[in-house]
Amino acid sequence: MHIAVNAQLVSPEPGYRQAGVSRYIDQLLRELWKLPGQHRWTVYAPPGTTHARIGAPPSVTLRTSGLPTTNPLARIVWEQLIAPPLLLRDRPDVLLCPLNVMPLLAPCPTVVTVHDLAFLRFDLHRPAKRAYLSLLTRLSTRRAVHVITVSDFTRREVLELLPVPPGKVTAIQNGLDDRFRPVPEAEVAAFRMRHALPERFLLFVGTLEPRKNITTLLRAYAVARDSLRMPLLIGGGKGWRFQEIFTLAQELGVSEDVRFLGFVEQVDLPGYYAAATAVVYPALYEGFGFPPLEAMATGTPVVTSDAGALVEVVGDAGIQTPALDVAALAAALVRVTQGAELRRDLRARGLERAKRFSWARAAEETFAVLERAGR
Repeated sequence: MHIAVNAQLVSPEPGYRQAGVSRYIDQLLRELWKLPGQHRWTVYAPPGTTHARIGAPPSVTLRTSGLPTTNPLARIVWEQLIAPPLLLRDRPDVLLCPLNVMPLLAPCPTVVTVHDLAFLRFDLHRPAKRAYLSLLTRLSTRRAVHVITVSDFTRREVLELLPVPPGKVTAIQNGLDDRFRPVPEAEVAAFRMRHALPERFLLFVGTLEPRKNITTLLRAYAVARDSLRMPLLIGGGKGWRFQEIFTLAQELGVSEDVRFLGFVEQVDLPGYYAAATAVVYPALYEGFGFPPLEAMATGTPVVTSDAGALVEVVGDAGIQTPALDVAALAAALVRVTQGAELRRDLRARGLERAKRFSWARAAEETFAVLERAGR
């Protein structure tokens, strides 16, 4: 079978865009290529992408775009105008589009992955982006042969908000990178010293944008700061409407105790998780939620909201509070930082729960969908 993949959202170099969907594409492809069978792969990727960057064997045909598709407008042009004739020339049996949108004139069966539908639930994007995503996601999921979602929660969202029949949608949970595992104490100590980290701290990791609900975290931290007696470290690239986060920290008078790390490189994430007293992730809406899962896999207790797929991912292995309840989040932060026995219990629960998530399994289930669609 000849399988094509629209990988224009994989980041060719380290940085803020290497989060989220880029990691999904990268990890999924690396496992797909390990599956048995003689299959042809054609990957359409942004300029600068190499076989080594995405772990592709030499047999994979890598076609990099002539457009700067890391730019959203250029990517739209590529997807809707340039991709159809390329697909007509390459003649794949099936095309995988890993983020909501497909080339509407694709001349081959297409499978679309939907990560979340936050843009339909909330006003959390710029108007133009929201309008584009709303229209093209509806058209793409209608046109696609099959739709994959990254959680049962997102599957329910698709069935409720889009005109897609149940038999056309399959939930395949994301996997977990092998690098996220318990870190020896000596390595944690060395990492702490190398990055000038305090002995105890709370950690948030995620893009600085309204959906991550960092403003509620700051308010809860301000309420609990005197009891916590430890700083809050916030790691993540700047998304949009991020300035209000910095402004609120100033207004609450917590700037001296809140440290903004900027984008955290993937290679450093396990060290930050392992060094933290607890990881806090109070998102308003999540189609999956990598940071809590990664933190659990390193053995760090997590406090999250009960929004979206976080309930499904974290389960009873973390403390969950209503997303906008400042008092509840503040109380949870105090509980987890002051309760050594609670942290030990959450560590054990988190390590066990993290074992459920595997990219190898995700690749096998994804390939089964692609195989059915291609036939």
